This record gives sequence, structure tokens and C-alpha cells, in this order.
Amino acid sequence: MVVNSTLSRISRNLTPAILVIFTAVFATLAQSSDPSSTKSDISNENDSAPQAVTTTRSWTGVYGGGYIGGNFSMASADTSTIFASSGYFASSSVPAINNTGTQRLSPNGVNAGATLGYNYQTGKFVIGAETDFGGMTGSETTSRTTTYPCCSPSSFTVTQSVKTSWIYTARPRAGVAFGNTLLYGTGGLAVTNLDYNASFSDNFANASESGRIKETRAGWTAGGGVEYKFADRWSVKGEYLFVDFRRATITSNNLTTAPPTTSWPQNTFTHSIYLKDHLVRFGINYRF
Repeated sequence: MVVNSTLSRISRNLTPAILVIFTAVFATLAQSSDPSSTKSDISNENDSAPQAVTTTRSWTGVYGGGYIGGNFSMASADTSTIFASSGYFASSSVPAINNTGTQRLSPNGVNAGATLGYNYQTGKFVIGAETDFGGMTGSETTSRTTTYPCCSPSSFTVTQSVKTSWIYTARPRAGVAFGNTLLYGTGGLAVTNLDYNASFSDNFANASESGRIKETRAGWTAGGGVEYKFADRWSVKGEYLFVDFRRATITSNNLTTAPPTTSWPQNTFTHSIYLKDHLVRFGINYRF
């Protein structure tokens, strides 16, 4: 009882940085000193009916766990160029390229990882903070070919792709507890690795151009969920998060034709990607 009380006081005053260091230590101490584990071994010989276990432990404290779910992504990709009188394209070609370069992708996949957080309960209200990191698979490539308005049957092709492989979030949480059930809302920072590729090519003069954005991309997230304590220290949760990574844009002047190789920097290309995700997660947490 003394060790368990001490752990409770420490957990309420830990800073986020110290939480990361001492999480493993708290787990070991909590398992060895939890008085409920001793009580569960004592049976009442005079009571033949099974007894229901009622969890009354507060939501206050440090917790850690894992999650798994699906990510349903929407990506708006755009490739466009400009007309230049001394450039490669006829004036009628530019609107056709810009229209063909407006594409939609759905790089859906799976997200799974680990969670660390802290709650503080006062009355029915619970506030806290949570951070998580995990894999987020999802990639898709789309390609469209269009005939040049000026020069049929010659045509051009615009190809674009997007890919992510991980996601990190750091979010405050706030909710209301109804006994063993916690309803909460959450929102904050989201970060992922964005890999976007775009290319243009044609069969008129073997023209080619390309652009790429490969970066760690920050955005925002918001959502909510429900968490249920099914044991003194264990809980399960279902959660939804909307994630917006905002639009990323790059320009290039690397259009060339061959043979012989000729550069056309007058025709600037703009490539952009706007990635959004809908994350549905199911997780399990352990309270230290």
C-alpha cells in the first residue's frame, strides 16, 4: 500500500520528459506492489456464488499501450504548367495539361503503434495528454494520358504518386468519466513522412519533366473516442482521428526534349499534393 501510494503521488507530478524515462520502472514496481493482485488470490469459502469485480480506480496516472487500425486517405495531386511564346507548348496544350494533371489518389492502408499518456481526474472530468508513434502504410500511383489538341494523334501523360510509412501525434485530451467509461475529445500535432512524385512525358518530341517532394510533413489532427476499464489497470479504447497535412508545393524548370536534348526552362511546372487522413484505431492501455 505504501509503494502504491508513492507511485500515485509521483505519477501526478512527472513532467512529460521524465515520463518516457521511468515508464518501464513504474510498470515493474506496480506489478510487484499492486494490492489487488493479492486480494484476487483470497477466496471466500462460505460464498458459493461468483462475485462481480467492480473497478473504482481513478483515471489519474501514467499509462502506456498500443493500437492498431486503418487509415483512409485522400490526396489531391496537381501538376500544371504555363504558356511561354518561346517555349515548347502550343497555347492550346497548356489547359489540357493542367486539366489532366488534376488527379485524386486514395493511399489507404494500416496504422499501428505505441501510446504513452497521462490523465488527471477531478470529479467526473478527466484532462491529460497523449503521444503516439507508429507505422502508417499507404501508397498509390495514378496516371492519365491525353491527346494534344494541337497535334493529334500525339499525346502526353501525367503520372503522380504519394506514399507514407509512419505517423506521430502529440495531443491534449479532455473528457468525462462515467464510472469505468471515459468519453473524450482530442486534437493537436500530427507529423508524417511524405513522399510525392510527379512526372510529365509525351510522344511528340519525347518531352519529359519531373518533380518530387520528400519531407517530414507536419499538420494537425482532431477527433475523439471512448475508453473502457475492464480491470483495475487495463482499458480498451476505440478512437477516430482526422488528420490534415496541408498542401505541399514544388516548382521545376527541367522540361527537356530529345534527341537532340533541348531544355525548355520557360515552361515552369508546378506540382502539389494535399494529403488528408481518416484514422480509425482500436487500442489497449495499462495504467502504472
